[in-house]
Amino acid sequence: MSSFTKEQAVNLRAQLLRASVQCSERCLYQSAKWIAELASSLKDPADFNSPDDPDSDIVMPDGYPPDNIPIFSTSEDEEESRLEAQEIGNYLLAKSFFDCREYDRCAAVFLPLNHAPINASSVSPEPDSQTPTRAVKGKGKVPAQSPEAIPRPRTTTLPRMSQKSLFLALYAKYMAGEKRKDEDSEMIMGPMDTGATINKELIEIARRLEDWFQERAVQGKEAQNQGWLEYLYGVVLAKSNSNEDAKEYLVKSVHRNPFIWSAWMELRDLLTNVEALRTITPKLPPHLFTILFNLDANQSLYQTSPDTHSAITELLKAFPTSHYLLTQRALLYYHSKDYEESESLFSSIIHSSPHRLDSLDHYSNVLYVMSSRPKLAFLAQLATQTDKFRPETCCIVGNYYSLKSEHEKAVMYFRRALTLDRNFLSAWTLMGHEYIEMKNTHAAIESYRRA
Repeated sequence: MSSFTKEQAVNLRAQLLRASVQCSERCLYQSAKWIAELASSLKDPADFNSPDDPDSDIVMPDGYPPDNIPIFSTSEDEEESRLEAQEIGNYLLAKSFFDCREYDRCAAVFLPLNHAPINASSVSPEPDSQTPTRAVKGKGKVPAQSPEAIPRPRTTTLPRMSQKSLFLALYAKYMAGEKRKDEDSEMIMGPMDTGATINKELIEIARRLEDWFQERAVQGKEAQNQGWLEYLYGVVLAKSNSNEDAKEYLVKSVHRNPFIWSAWMELRDLLTNVEALRTITPKLPPHLFTILFNLDANQSLYQTSPDTHSAITELLKAFPTSHYLLTQRALLYYHSKDYEESESLFSSIIHSSPHRLDSLDHYSNVLYVMSSRPKLAFLAQLATQTDKFRPETCCIVGNYYSLKSEHEKAVMYFRRALTLDRNFLSAWTLMGHEYIEMKNTHAAIESYRRA
């Protein structure tokens, strides 16, 4: 990382900013935020030395600082660019619906409404003939049945549209299905909460994507695929428990466009052990985000090797103010049981960015282990004032009450975190700990199983 030249740093920053715009255009807001933060933490290109002359003061390329980053990106493919220009009005309308959480209206802007409705019985079998299910990391409990194994509704030809608009429409359908799934789900840990509620839009999304991929293959246009639809299909396959197929399409996605951070995170969630990470690493593209992915994946698998520390050190030379990288180092110390160093790093992160809540639930775990009630109380107050309806905030407050031995209140806040995000791993695990303290073994086992 430290061997970057000034020109490379300028180009990397421009690529990161463009990638953030592209993620935002497709409503992948967490990825857009993460990439924008990474771009802002990149060392100023003027501070990078030329490898030929370390003391040289070369002229920066025209357009730096980058004042011409577009609000909307344009495709390098001529046909895609023309389609995007023709659709700009409908695209803006659809995106405004998405931003207002009107997902069905968003999808209807681009997708025809004359297809046969999906019969709920085709995706929700009768209790006496249910498909076996199993837990998948980060995905909850879903039927062990791929979209290909389910009878397909009659085919509806997709209208001609750009890949950006097609992604937005199908992603809106996915989000609509997720919203209805949450609405249909029972109360967290209630008597009917089995975790088996599914997204009923997955079948139609899979069918449309399969038809699109097949059409692209017939036309010989696979090389022009941008990677976004491969990512979405990987998500659908993962939700349908077709993990190996999901990995295949997610790897395709990051090869087409390595800046799709959401695809990297989905791929990470499918890795259940270190061997799986070692198997998939050679298949990944040589890219900065591959290094970041390996770092994140090793963290999620609780690997605290010296190589991981070295990788963070090298990355911090290029991104010295990256809160993400500093958080990764703090987590490394936490997993190594070096709580003092971890607490010190988390404290410095809060000092520099007091409204950043990402990963602060882990900081509350550190403070809990250290029995530092005053600091945990301050953290809970800070998080509550910033956003009381974030899962991280609820876990922080839950840890505070747990440290006070008010276990019923702690469980209430962990349940609240799961109501906001049922896939929030920390909340399931921490709630299991509380049930152990309350001598409710059955509920503890169920919490750990769901985690």
